[in-house]
Parts: sequence; C-alpha cells; structure tokens
Amino acid sequence: MFLVLPFGKEKLSEHVYTICRYWGKILYFFMGIRHSEIFEAPHDFNSPHIFVGNHNSYMDIPTIVQLKHQPIRPLAKFESSKIPIFGLIYRNAVVMVDRSDPEKRAQSLRNLKAALEKQISIFIFPEGTFSMTEDYPLKSFYNGAFKLAIEMNIPIQPILLVDSIDRMHFSSAFSLTPGKHRVVYLETVPVSGYTLDQIDALKDRVFNQMDEGMRRYRKYPKS
Repeated sequence: MFLVLPFGKEKLSEHVYTICRYWGKILYFFMGIRHSEIFEAPHDFNSPHIFVGNHNSYMDIPTIVQLKHQPIRPLAKFESSKIPIFGLIYRNAVVMVDRSDPEKRAQSLRNLKAALEKQISIFIFPEGTFSMTEDYPLKSFYNGAFKLAIEMNIPIQPILLVDSIDRMHFSSAFSLTPGKHRVVYLETVPVSGYTLDQIDALKDRVFNQMDEGMRRYRKYPKS
C-alpha cells in the first residue's frame, strides 16, 4: 500500500482497486463461487458509464470489483470508511457519499462528477439499500443516478446481479453457499434527448428493463 503513496491519490486509488479485484478472485476461488458475465447487447468499454444494478445481498459488493473491463468506482456509504484498516482501503476504492448534511452531500455529488470527467465509470445501487423480498425483483428507484446521467450526458449501463441472493441471502451474512454468480449486461440506455423534467421517464425505462430481465433469469410470482 505505502509503495504507491508517492504517486498521488488517483494512482493510489487505481492500485487499491486492482488489489481489491485480486482479493475478490481469491475470495471467490476459496468460496467456490464461479463469476461469469453475460452480454445481452454490446457495451462500449472505452467510455464512462453510470452502472446501475439490483441489490439484495452482501455478495453484490465483491462482484463489482470483478467488472474489470474499464475503470469503475462504486458509490458507497461514508460510515464504512471509519472501520480500522479496512477503512483506508475502502476510502481509496470507492466514491463515498456522506448524507450527514447538505454540504457533504453536495461534495459527494462533485466527487461523482469528477470521476466521470476523468473517464472513470461509477456504480450505483438505485434502490438505495437491500431489496429484502423474494416476491419482486426490485424496490423502487431513487432519482440520483438518473439525474446525474442527464446532467452529465453519460449513458446508463443496467446490469443484473442474478445469483447474489443464492450465494448469500440478505437475511444472514452466514448463509454463504458455493455456485454460479452471473452478471448480466443489459442494453445500454443513452440519455441524450432526456431533460431533467424527464427523470421519471428515464428511471421507469431502466426499472422496467431490469425488472423484465430479472424475471427472465429468476422465477418470481406474477406481477
């Protein structure tokens, strides 16, 4: 870790993320988890995207660092950065959001925009927290990712973390089981032409796309 400190924060972040990626590979190997990626449509790896994914398991987190094809940083809660040792790694691998007051929230947004301007993709869980139900694929989405996409004119890349709930159920961190862990890239959603008055339309488009995809890959009660 300290060997890369002289090269600056941006380089440090890149090295830390690489370390996390290899840590994830080792973790998956010893847990018997098989990571695979399914592309339902072409994806442009040479330009930044706002990745959005479903969220219902702690196993969603190590999966993000396996998306190794382009620079990417997940949006993550500030509170976890206070954990000793882990917090140092965490702060340099994610874009933190601190919701404790308006100025800190504004700074978090500026950090997200700065990452995108540097051609670094970001990953957001638009549900905001676990979708703790097996009756519906998704909870309703917050506006943040879609507002940012329109403001920055950055396309949205919906992905499905299909098997996270099978690998570790949201009800317990001790329910880990080996097996497949599929990540599905759905069709990229361009945002050119959308205005801030159309956030709901964009959000609904992505929600419906992800909902339909999850229902194809998993069995849910009829909507």
